[in-house]
Amino acid sequence: MSENSRFKTVLLFFSVFFFALISSGVDKNTAILIEKEIEKHKSEIIKIRRFLHMNPELSNQEYQTAKLVATKLMSLGLEVKSGIAKTGVTALLPGIQQGFTVALRADMDALPIQELTDVPYKSLIPGVMHACGHDVHTSIALGTAMVLNTLKQKIRGNIKFIFQPAEEGPPPGEEGGAFLMIKEGVLDEPPVGAIFGLHVWPENLGEVLFSSGPIMASADGFQIIIKGKSSHGAKPHEGIDAITLASQVILSIQSIVSRRIDPTDPAVISIGKMEGGIRSNIIAEEVRLEGTIRTLSDSNRKKIPQLIENIVKGITHSSDADYIFSYKKGAPPVYNHPELGKLMLPTLLELLGGNNVKQLKPQMVAEDFSYYCQKIPGFFFFLGVKDPNQETMAPLHSPYFNPDERSIFLGIKIMCHLLLDGLEHQSYLERNSQSSL
Repeated sequence: MSENSRFKTVLLFFSVFFFALISSGVDKNTAILIEKEIEKHKSEIIKIRRFLHMNPELSNQEYQTAKLVATKLMSLGLEVKSGIAKTGVTALLPGIQQGFTVALRADMDALPIQELTDVPYKSLIPGVMHACGHDVHTSIALGTAMVLNTLKQKIRGNIKFIFQPAEEGPPPGEEGGAFLMIKEGVLDEPPVGAIFGLHVWPENLGEVLFSSGPIMASADGFQIIIKGKSSHGAKPHEGIDAITLASQVILSIQSIVSRRIDPTDPAVISIGKMEGGIRSNIIAEEVRLEGTIRTLSDSNRKKIPQLIENIVKGITHSSDADYIFSYKKGAPPVYNHPELGKLMLPTLLELLGGNNVKQLKPQMVAEDFSYYCQKIPGFFFFLGVKDPNQETMAPLHSPYFNPDERSIFLGIKIMCHLLLDGLEHQSYLERNSQSSL
C-alpha cells in the first residue's frame, strides 16, 4: 500500500472521532453473545494456551506454534497466510459488509529461560520458557477469532489477525519481528487503518492499564571497545590500562541522565556487559562494554549516542588510548495515538468500570508493537494477570512468571468489544456520509 493510500485510510478513520459520542458501540444482545461464545470455548482455549506454554519456541523458530495457529484459523474458514516474516501468520475475517479494516496483533515467541514454576504444564523444552506471556497473547487472539467468527453478521468491515514472530528480537544476523512483518505487507490487502494489542502485566486480574501518547520506551543498543596498551601488572606506567579507562567511562556515562537530560523527559542508560583482560598480572589492552539506551522522546534518542561518544573520546584520547563506538537502533517507543485513545477508552470503562481502568505511567521496557504505531494509529494496553489473592507475583522475564489463566477470557472479551466498537464507529460515518449525498 502506498503512503498516500495509507494516509487516506488513516484520515478516514479519524474523521469518525467527531461522531463517536452519537455512535453506539456493542449492543446488549451482542455483548451477551460474546460472553456465551467465550464460555463455550473456554476449555479449548486453555488447552491451546497450555500446549503453547509446554512447547515454547524462540524467535524466528516458532514453527509448531505457527502451525497450530494456522490450523486453528483455517478450521474457522478464515483467509489464512503463513510464512510471513519467516514464521508469521495472518488471517482475515470479513464481515457482512465491505468497509474499514482493523487489526489485532499477538506475538508468539518465547525466551531462553529455564522455567522454575511448579505448574503441571511447565515447559518441556530445556532452557526455553514463555516468561513474557506471549502464549497468553496468542491464546487471546485465537480466542477472539473463534468468538468473532460466529458474529460475522455484526462485523461491518474486516478484522485482520496478526500472529507475529520474534518480538523479543531476531537472532543475530537475521531480520524479524514487527519490522519485517510490515515490510512484507501485513498492513496491506486490505489496508489496515488501526491496530490493537495488549501485554500481560503483573497487576491484579480485572485491571487494565492505559494512557495516550508514549507508554513504552525505545530500545537501542551500543558497544564500546576501549583500546589501551598491554604491560606487566607490576609496571602499569609502561601500559595504558583499558580497565581503568572503562571504569571512568562507566561512571561518567551515568551522569548523562542526571545532568544532561531534562528530568521531565525520562531516559535510561545501562551497561550490562563488561569484558576485558587476560590475566591478573597483565594490564588489560582492551575492554568491551555493551549497554542499552531507553528513551521516550525522539530528541533524547538522537542526542544520547553523541553524548556517550563524547565521553568515551575525551577519556580515552586524554590517556593516549583509542576506542570504537557502535550504536544500533532498536524498536522505537510505543505510542498510543491520542485520538484513537479518546475513541476507544469508553469501551474499556464500560466493560471494566472506572476503578479498574488505571492510568499508566510510561514504562522504560520496550515492545516492537511500536513499529505498527509508526505506520497507523495504535491502541495498546496492559492486562492485569496477578491473582488478587496474592500480594505479589513474579515479574516478566522471570523463571517463576505464572499469569492467572482467567485473564485470557477477560482479554478476549475486551478485544472483541474494542474491535467491534471500532468498526461500528467507522460504519456509522460511512452510512451518514452516503445518506448526505
